[in-house]
Amino acid sequence: MHKDEHALIERCKNGDISAFDELMRRYEKQVYNFAYRLTGNYDDANDILSEAFMKVYNALQSFRGDANFTTWLFKIVTNTYLDERKRSKGHLNIPLDEYIELEESQVTRQIVDPSPSPSDLVERRERAEILQEAINSLPDYQRVMLLLYHGHNKSYEEIAEIIGLPIGTVKSRLNRARHAVRQKLESCRELFNL
Repeated sequence: MHKDEHALIERCKNGDISAFDELMRRYEKQVYNFAYRLTGNYDDANDILSEAFMKVYNALQSFRGDANFTTWLFKIVTNTYLDERKRSKGHLNIPLDEYIELEESQVTRQIVDPSPSPSDLVERRERAEILQEAINSLPDYQRVMLLLYHGHNKSYEEIAEIIGLPIGTVKSRLNRARHAVRQKLESCRELFNL
């Protein structure tokens, strides 16, 4: 842990709200991205983010500094997500915007746009969606590990600490998760003749 981070945490423990705001700003984007990758939903990710930071605020006094702050933080986010999944099992969620249809109109392009073409963007988005679907099809514990390792560059040791498992178990489960995603992507490739 960096000295400035340690000092910031100590200020938070002493009740300095501006220090907690700074701590949140430092990690908000990482936590949100992780939550979004877990949930695949903007609103759910925001809920996880808010609830996790509330838990951090309430539990900060118990943070001893034995682990990296980010390891401790991601453990709270992971547990918040898993708790939410347990609570929401059996509830059907239908997005409100799923039924909204918009009319399309044509506009003549007047300036050449150097960005990727719409078909390139669609292809990228479809590939990303296929990858995300493959990741979402994994059991929660595998998805969490995969996203921590590949999405947030956490080490095996940090993941083991976040999840509370031995390093060997983390390595083998992460390997199985990668293999499962690879198989799903290969079946998609065959299905779409890619």
